[in-house]
Order: sequence, then C-alpha cells, then structure tokens
Amino acid sequence: MNETLRLAVPSTGALHDGTGQLLESSDAAVSRVNTRRYTAEMPSIPGIEVIYQRQSDITSLVDGGNADIGIVGLDRYLESRLEDGSSLVLAPDLRFGRSRLCIAVPEAWIDATTIYDLADIALEFHGQGTAIRVATKYPRLVRRYLQRQGITYFTLVDINGALEAAPRIGYADVIADISDTGNTLRENNLRTLSGGVVIESQAIMIGNGELLAKSLKSPHEPPRPYRTKIQLVRQLLERIEARLASRNYRRVTANVRGASEEQVAELVLAVPELAGMTGPTVSRVYSADADNWYAVQVLARKEDIVRVVDHLRGLGGHGAAVTDLEFLYQAKCELFTNLVDNLNTMQAQGKV
Repeated sequence: MNETLRLAVPSTGALHDGTGQLLESSDAAVSRVNTRRYTAEMPSIPGIEVIYQRQSDITSLVDGGNADIGIVGLDRYLESRLEDGSSLVLAPDLRFGRSRLCIAVPEAWIDATTIYDLADIALEFHGQGTAIRVATKYPRLVRRYLQRQGITYFTLVDINGALEAAPRIGYADVIADISDTGNTLRENNLRTLSGGVVIESQAIMIGNGELLAKSLKSPHEPPRPYRTKIQLVRQLLERIEARLASRNYRRVTANVRGASEEQVAELVLAVPELAGMTGPTVSRVYSADADNWYAVQVLARKEDIVRVVDHLRGLGGHGAAVTDLEFLYQAKCELFTNLVDNLNTMQAQGKV
C-alpha cells in the first residue's frame, strides 16, 4: 500500500529557517520549485509531500487530518491543539526555535518585579472595581498560568498587531508575548517579571495519531519500498534523531604505544568515563618504527573532548585527531519506538 505522508512546515519566520536547516542536515532536504508554491517534495524520501503553512495553522491542520505530521513551536501546539484530539508529539525537542512566553510590565511599574507583585497589583485593581488587562495571542496558556499563580482578577485582551504597543496606547496594562532576546521589550519600555515565564518553547514535531495508527502493522520490518505512512515517518525520525545525536559527540583518534591491543585497551578503560560510548576501538598500526603502535578510537561527548585528549596523551598518545560526526544511529530509534508505543496505547484506549 503506497501512501503520501503530508508534512506541514512553517512558511515564514525563524521556524521556517530552522526547519529547512534541520531537514537539509538530516539528508532530508526539501525541493521547492519556487517560494510562491506551497507544496514541495523530499527527494531523499519519496512519498513525503511538504506543505508550507502559517505556523499558527499547523496544529489545526494536523488535528484535523489535513496533514499527517508537522513541525511547530511547542507554545503554538499547546495553545491550539484539541483537548480530546488525536494529535501527539513525535519529537519533543528539535534543537531550534528556542523562545519564552513571558509576562512583561511597563518599566514605570517600579514596584512590580516578580509575578507575586503582579498578583498584588491585580488585587488592587479589583478593589477599585476593575481588572488588570493582559494582552496576548496565547489566551489558553496565559489564563491557565495566571490562575496557577493565584491571579484570578484579570481580563485577556486579544490584539492583532504588535503587543508591545498595547500598554503605551492604553489598550492593555501588561502583555504576555514570545521573547527570545528581550530586545523588543526593552525598546518598548517593557520588562519581564521574575518568575513570569509562562512556558519555555522550542520546535517540535507533531503527528495525527489516528492517521498514523492505520498503517502501524509490522513497522519494524517493512516491505520495500518503504511507502506506508508509518514507514515514511520512521525514515524521517531515524535521520533526524541520528543527526541531533551526532551533535553531542566527536570521534577522537590517536596512536598509542603498547605491548598489545588488549594492553592498550586496558589503559584506555582505566578511566571509564573517558573511554567513549561503549569503549575504545584499538587496531594495530603497521609502521616502520620498531615499536608497537596502536590506533585508538573513541566516541566522546563534546564536553569531554579535552579530557579525552589529555587521557590519551597521558598514555603516550600521539597525533590526536578530533572529527565531527554527521549521524549517530543507536541500537534503535527512540523517537520511533516511543511513537509506536504511544499509538499502541491510543489504540488500546480506543482513542484511534
């Protein structure tokens, strides 16, 4: 059974750029004829159709079954998803699109420095027969956050334009908006409150559980070509997970003198945390030098590189070379395994 997997991605903005970079680096680059066309192909994985949409619409497209999977910000997903829908998160962190949904107040509010101060101010407003007005494009998330903080006297204000101008023009008292650097807030005489982060967000991948569950049979041993939806999802998740995992590791190689492969391996393993993911690979170097040299190779965490090189130097290692990895495939794809488990659970509960 051949099926087309529809992948919805942001058409503009930072998430658009980050999505394109991630897919390209994962050997899943998108081929788009021109920027005016809203559909494209993924030549390396035939059967995937890429649909360019506004980020604000992607969650609804996936929930409604008009797209099988999508890439969107966590903030947008949690704000827009159907509470009893069949959407689920396939990849919780794609390592780009970092931002925060924050509560910000005018600089002139000198007595308001924490979210608890805002609660006191809300009570003062209530005592004067009014409610504090909060301008935001994330009413669901902000309402729940404020209520968790014990703030019940407030009114949410919907605004189509730039939120930062709302307090200045008297349209709202405070705002709740997405910020990555805080520069725009400062330029508009606004500042965030301590403890006023509604949510930390990043790019995620979501999917329609009902659509994916229909092609769940034998996902780990698919017939060729890999063309059912679940098989296409697996190929994409495998590449993305391996690409993201590779960013955390480097390959370190050095020549070490020793009596035998076993003896060199023992020396390297004497410091287990510097011996690589599963231990060193040791092989004989055939050299004109009368001494016995062995090439030692380890996969080391990026933050441990200097310590690993020093460890090999301490063993008499020469010519240590550090190289990047393009992909790092583990024994199984955790993202896909988790997806299958979630789909099986949804089926058992009668949700799909």
